[in-house]
Amino acid sequence: MLLLSMDYKKIHIPVMVKEVIQILNPEGDRIYLDATVGCGGHSLEILKRLGPAGRLIGIDRDESAISSVKSILDDSRVVLKKASFSQLKEVLSELNIEKIDGVLFDLGVSMLQLKDFERGFSFYSEDRLDMRMDQTEQLTAWDVVNKYSEQKLIQIFRDYGNEPFARRIAREIIRQRNKKSINTCKELADLVKKTVPGHGKLHPATRVFQAIRIEVNREFDELRKGLLQAVELLNSGGKICVISYHSGEDRVVKHFFREEEQKGNLRILNKKPLLPYLEEISRNPSARSARLRGGEKI
Repeated sequence: MLLLSMDYKKIHIPVMVKEVIQILNPEGDRIYLDATVGCGGHSLEILKRLGPAGRLIGIDRDESAISSVKSILDDSRVVLKKASFSQLKEVLSELNIEKIDGVLFDLGVSMLQLKDFERGFSFYSEDRLDMRMDQTEQLTAWDVVNKYSEQKLIQIFRDYGNEPFARRIAREIIRQRNKKSINTCKELADLVKKTVPGHGKLHPATRVFQAIRIEVNREFDELRKGLLQAVELLNSGGKICVISYHSGEDRVVKHFFREEEQKGNLRILNKKPLLPYLEEISRNPSARSARLRGGEKI
């Protein structure tokens, strides 16, 4: 989920919002779920199109996101809950909601999180490695970097980051931490930068940070559980929309959609992912890697 600031009115730009609205087609007194409410950009657009008895449930595993969006989504039709993807059914059960008409997943890390250096996501942060989206969880990026075996580090760098220099980076991390622990984001980013050649326009540590973040937050596992629950919760004709930002996420979504289509549960609305237009990318460069897939419950 790519957000640009806590100052929503001035800077926040929801990614591919027109395409999301076209797929979800929110209207009347229907019920919609924004599974990554963030700063509320997509939720606001959905809310504009709902009738007086329509409902919008916004969830996020980051407590700070829920807190910051309350004033933006101050509407009697809105319910906000701190929860993860794997808790969708639990949240709706608590609200006595059996079925919904549409659900949106806007994946990845937010700029809100990246800009808060204390959260330990940014290459440039001199705060302790963290990367937890839900700060009540125990596992942190510091634990991954300083406690995982060399083989385990290689595995997550390859599986979650598609990092071609996974072995070299893991070996250097082990060598460095045998001297002293690697404590801050900047220390790790600098280590990777010195260890491998540049990745073109990408910071050399991009794939490593991505992989560690996915491991810390169990993102792929949570995504699979969330997608499965979302499809179960949809009414017949209800829509599911997923925006991903790297190939690993998109692959999980693509395979899930195909499996559900083969089971007769879902109709895929776009065989290939929709991409942002150049105009949107020029206005919001963070959207450049976005991929959107949509489906309809049968």
